Order: sequence, then structure tokens, then C-alpha cells
Amino acid sequence: MEIIKNGVQPSVKGPDDWFTGAVRIDPLFGKKEVTKGAGALVTFEAGARTAWHTHPAGQTLIVTSGLGWVQREGGPVEEIGPGDVVWFAPNEKHWHGACPHKAMSHIAIQEEVNGEVVVWMEKVSDIQYSK
Repeated sequence: MEIIKNGVQPSVKGPDDWFTGAVRIDPLFGKKEVTKGAGALVTFEAGARTAWHTHPAGQTLIVTSGLGWVQREGGPVEEIGPGDVVWFAPNEKHWHGACPHKAMSHIAIQEEVNGEVVVWMEKVSDIQYSK
């Protein structure tokens, strides 16, 4: 058994190359020698969002607070809120973040495939975001 005490893993600012707006990442659990998954609590201030990206094994989001938006390539922007669970299929191009007027936090869980967890792409433009 392992207990990771709250406060042991520091919060980090979401890198500008991967995010638009103010984003905080709080690591929850990392990949172990015998596992492939990792998870983090990600908090987006109002209007903040990820860049377009994919995950080789897909990604699960569990919304914990606030109000957010998600979109897969070619699909509509969809609203998500506390208790919603979103799953993106492997290699499905997508983005996620807060809506324009309210912050949103979610737990993000993804697995590694051949040493890769995520492929970051272009940023979501203001025009794409506002649709």
C-alpha cells in the first residue's frame, strides 16, 4: 500500500505551449513500474483550455467542479459539469477546458503506450473556442 499525502506533490502551472489561459495541474498519481496509468487534477480558470491533442490509449476526464467545454475534432462543443465523465478514444483529436464565465476542474487519467502519453498539437483558436 502507498498513501500519497496531500501537499507532498506541488502544484504546477500549465505550460503555455499546451494551454491557453490560467491552468493549474495538481499531480495525483504517476505511472509505476507495473502500471501504465497516471492522473492529475487540472483546474482551468474561466476561458482557459488545452490545445488540440490526442492520447495513444485514450483519456478519461472526471469533472469535479465548475462548468467546462469539450470538443472532439469534427464534433460540436459540449458542456460538462460536476459528476460528468468523458472518455476520448485512442488517438481522438480533442480539447477541453473551462467555459468563458466559470472555472472548471477535472481529474484527467491517461495511460502510456510505447513511452508516449499525449501528442500536443495546435492551440484552439478564439474562433474555434467561441463556437
